[in-house]
Formats: sequence, C-alpha cells, structure tokens
Amino acid sequence: MGIEDKIDIDIFKVVTRAIAESDNMEIMTNHLTQLLIVALEVKGCTIFVLNPETKELEALSSFGLSIDYLNKGPILSNKSIGAALRGEPVVVRDTAKTNQLQYPEDAKKEGIGAIVSLPIKFYGKVIGALRLYHFETWDISEQDLDSLLVLSEIIGLAMMYTRLLNALQDVKDTTNDVHRVWLDKNPKASV
Repeated sequence: MGIEDKIDIDIFKVVTRAIAESDNMEIMTNHLTQLLIVALEVKGCTIFVLNPETKELEALSSFGLSIDYLNKGPILSNKSIGAALRGEPVVVRDTAKTNQLQYPEDAKKEGIGAIVSLPIKFYGKVIGALRLYHFETWDISEQDLDSLLVLSEIIGLAMMYTRLLNALQDVKDTTNDVHRVWLDKNPKASV
C-alpha cells in the first residue's frame, strides 16, 4: 500500500460523531473500531485501556481480529510497542521486519502485515492505546497519522467523559434509592 491520505473531513465527522453521541463506553468503542476498519480499509482495530496496577493493556473493544489473536496472552506495556505508552505514535510498517512486537508469531499467523499504535491520553497521561492492524505493509501518510493522533486524544476525552457520566449516574441512582428507603420508613414525610 502506497502513501496516500485516507482520512478526510467526512471520515473524521462520522468517527467523531460516533464518539460524541454515545454515553456508553462499550457501544462507543465498538462503533469506533468498526468505523475505522471500514474508513481506513484495514484488517482490524483494537482500543486498549491501560491497567495502572498491572501495566497491561486490556482490550476495551476490538473488531476484525480473531479470538485466538485477542487471547494470545497479556499485552505488557513495556514489551508491546512500548513507545506508544510513552506518548508517541508507533508505525510498524512491516511486522516481518521488526523486533517491536511482543507476539511476532501470532501476528504472522493472524495475517497482520503492519501495525499503527497510537497513545490514548487524558491530560497528557497515557490511559490506553488505539491500534490499527493492516493486511500488508503500510506506509501511512503523515496527515493520516496526525489525524489519528487527534482522534486518539478525542477518544481519551470521550473515555473520561463517559466514566464521569456513569459515576454521576451511579451517585444519582444511589441518592434516589436512599430517598425511597427513607420515604418508606417515614411515610408521613412524603405529604
């Protein structure tokens, strides 16, 4: 695949709308992985979240990859395309000619020819990674790489927004439950 820009404003609009119009992390990330595969004509896409305790990348959502590949083993942040977790994008143009992969044989078996890994950040702190997997070698354009970096930052904002929204909903539900219990115990107070 030669260098050509694939991400235009129309693709960016569709992808950012999918992020902006969802209050459910699982649905949002599932839509996003599917949209990116179609838009970029790649094999697969995975959105990972970084577990701060284990330093492992845990798949939040994935599309286009086999269950065997997804279950190949833990993705250790210091062994698997580590620069992305230092906040830098990593382009593995040819998976057959790199030592950056934690599971190179699994990538070969899966038919992955190239990987682009982008950090997902929130306030400058890496909280995950966006990975795109291609069938063949991939010379991604600088413009597309820049667009994907912006997109990964938007994903970081959306992840934190969704977590905050869900936390607020939990507080509201708990407050309503406590209020109902109190009213049940104090029926005269509801008048």
